[in-house]
Amino acid sequence: MSILLLTGWGIFTYSARRRWKLMMIGAKEGGRFDQPARRLALVWHFAVKQLRMRRYPLAGLAHMFIFVGFVVLLLRSLILWGRGFDESFHFWIFGPDQWLGQTYSFFKDVFAVLVILGTLVFFYYRLIARLPRMTLSTEGLIILSIILMMMLADILYDAANLNLRAREHRTPGVTLAPVQIPNEAQTSTHVVRLTTLDAEGRPISVVQEPVDDPGAFETKQTGFMEEPESPLAQASPNPPFLVCEPAGSVAARFLGGLSDGPLTFLKHMGFWTHSALVLIFLNLLPYSKHFHIITGVPNVYTQSLHPARLPPIVDMDGKLERGETLGIKRIDQFSWKAILDFYTCTECGRCSDHCPATKTGKKLSPKHFTLDLRDFLYQHDAALTSATKNDNRNGHPLQEADAEPPEHHKDLVDGVIDPEVLWACTSCRACEVECPVFISYVDKIVDMRRYLVQERGEFPNELQTAFRSLESAFNPWGFPAEDRGQWAENLGVKTLAEHPEAEVIFWVGCMPSFDDRAKRVTRATAQLMQRAGVDFAILASEEQCTGDPARRAGNEYLFQLFAKTNVETLNRYAADKKRIVTTCPHCLNTLLNEYPDFGGRYEVVHHSTFLSELLRQGKLKPQRAISKRVVFHDSCYLGRYNDVYDAPRDVLKSIPGLTVLEPVQTRDRGMCCGAGGAQMFKEEEHGDQRVNQLRTRQLLDTNPDAVSSACPFCMRMLTDGLADHDKSDIPQLDFAEMLWESISTPPTT
Repeated sequence: MSILLLTGWGIFTYSARRRWKLMMIGAKEGGRFDQPARRLALVWHFAVKQLRMRRYPLAGLAHMFIFVGFVVLLLRSLILWGRGFDESFHFWIFGPDQWLGQTYSFFKDVFAVLVILGTLVFFYYRLIARLPRMTLSTEGLIILSIILMMMLADILYDAANLNLRAREHRTPGVTLAPVQIPNEAQTSTHVVRLTTLDAEGRPISVVQEPVDDPGAFETKQTGFMEEPESPLAQASPNPPFLVCEPAGSVAARFLGGLSDGPLTFLKHMGFWTHSALVLIFLNLLPYSKHFHIITGVPNVYTQSLHPARLPPIVDMDGKLERGETLGIKRIDQFSWKAILDFYTCTECGRCSDHCPATKTGKKLSPKHFTLDLRDFLYQHDAALTSATKNDNRNGHPLQEADAEPPEHHKDLVDGVIDPEVLWACTSCRACEVECPVFISYVDKIVDMRRYLVQERGEFPNELQTAFRSLESAFNPWGFPAEDRGQWAENLGVKTLAEHPEAEVIFWVGCMPSFDDRAKRVTRATAQLMQRAGVDFAILASEEQCTGDPARRAGNEYLFQLFAKTNVETLNRYAADKKRIVTTCPHCLNTLLNEYPDFGGRYEVVHHSTFLSELLRQGKLKPQRAISKRVVFHDSCYLGRYNDVYDAPRDVLKSIPGLTVLEPVQTRDRGMCCGAGGAQMFKEEEHGDQRVNQLRTRQLLDTNPDAVSSACPFCMRMLTDGLADHDKSDIPQLDFAEMLWESISTPPTT
């Protein structure tokens, strides 16, 4: 046992040290250990209770069985290792005759059986169902087989041990095996009772009672183990069923007919198989997808507490002066947390199962994006962890200008990741919401876009127009900045310059300011606020694009220019003491979650939240019934980014006569419309179909009279999708439009 433990733990220590050293090549990243109470709560909910695993019910249940079983059986492994030195070892308090030991034995047996059931589910997924989302590798089958054999070996050890213990603990005066045998001196049959045992627990005294003469007894000396054909040997009993060891007791019944020799062999086989497989399994972890067993909990603990926020590039001017890379070019420029993400990928494929790009046949698969980077990292492990004078993590290797960079320092884009993979991402975060171990994807993809755009100047041609328009007209379409407030013509809406004391700032956004269809939503929202008596004003020409399209497209420099300008404008009007309302979820997310990095901390709400509050306060009262079946589409930046799901539904449900329908893919599993991540301003990558067409089909499956959304980008994409499906007769409406219709139009009599 000493050799086994020293070898197993020694090899694992070496492997773990290699993985730790490799992780530490990553760039430093702060903010991963703050708010420990909140992080521990997240670990409890998502690592222990595994709430995200349950989103796939059967797989989640099976995984929960295996996870809890491993936790419970960890103590068992420690006890067995101790028994390699002292067979009676039980940590002093877990003995078979102690209540704590019996309680533990019961749960240990129950979870051993549950682990077996869990492994059978995953064998089914891999060998029979062969789920496309999973990586169907031989490695997975080997790991499952090891887990299954560990559990069976443990039960076998208990079964053999129970039989041996029963034979060792027979007590005098107890009738163990009453049988009938013929007496040599008489023709009657007699009942045999065992009355004396030798030092090893074997019966040595037999009393025979004749049926026709109850008072006559004959005593005969016999060697029980020396007469295997005797009725006494054949009548050897099974061990009693022990409630505290249910699995072992059931298995023991199948071994009851074996003699001590085979039982001892099976006991040792179960003992050494379990003890050795635990160490073999442990040493496979750092080199397999099951490394998440070790890294999963740390990854959940160190997750970003602000997943809707993209981390900024700090000190961009300084980086440019020092010639440092803007974005991610090389594998060692990822942070240590990103490398921990690579380690933790379980290859379950849940991310790709819900990725709109993957579902529509694009090259992007979040799972394979992560695995390609992880495999490249592992492939160059030795080179990356070898400290040399040529290493310069900040950007460019210290080498001759014409020298070819070493393989591990080559550009990831093209060399490892196809650019088309990066540009297919809609930044919808469906992948991140599904990942049970909280791996992030959008930040990595945007970081690599930043390098392409700002260092190599490579991006889809259509984005060039958007970038130029943003620089010159402060909106991605190039409309004159002075026309930004024209949507409010004849409404009597004041500007902040005219009414700086306004309690609410209505941040309109680019598309709601310039797009003819989106303007109708903007006007309806303004009229609803006026009807409710809200004291609000707009920025009009002082408002500029929040910079969200530029940031998601990788043009961080342009985004930061907009962020600083808008924060300066808002602070000039004391926006931190007001409330900001917007109809655009992209503006909402940028103002609320990303502007704090630039000194702008504001209370920002979506118009769905604001209108639902006005309805509850009785300031808005729907009157006219609208008899429609309306299916609601969740915006990614409203739902998955900011957890707003109920407010727009509450507004719709407040309208008399209106029925709200839900597609199968709804709320945090609602599919993206295809416009996010700057996709609105470029052509979609080649695939089997367009994202908006698939999403529209999902909505049409509910047989609606109208489609409702809460985002100007979604409205445009779904309107086009309805046209593509020849369903232009089905209107695409914002809930604010329907609410205004119900309030502004008198009820019919």
